[in-house]
Amino acid sequence: PYSESRFEEIKKEVSSYIKKIGYNPAAVAFVPISGWHGDNMLEPSTKMPWFKGWNVERKEGKAEGKTLIDALDAILPPSRPTDKPLRLPLQDVYKIGGIGTVPVGRVETGVLKPGMVV
Repeated sequence: PYSESRFEEIKKEVSSYIKKIGYNPAAVAFVPISGWHGDNMLEPSTKMPWFKGWNVERKEGKAEGKTLIDALDAILPPSRPTDKPLRLPLQDVYKIGGIGTVPVGRVETGVLKPGMVV
């Protein structure tokens, strides 16, 4: 079995760091996992009977689960203002033979639809 005391030690240290850089530790899911053995990644592990699950509190409401995949699924995507003008900061530009110039970036505001002239 895995060590509950070691998990709590790491959780306390990381919580302190998260708070120091301006985030709320209560909004972060702490999940003890073993990537090597797959414990608590997709299915709850029997090797951590002390772990009853994680829960987070945020403005949008509460979320809870037992595994890493539950925690990842509970992450809310950032809201992007679709009613504002299109803003698409370019990250890179590729020149692809037979296709042309392909700009790459992320839509920060507005909407980008297929066939739109930019």
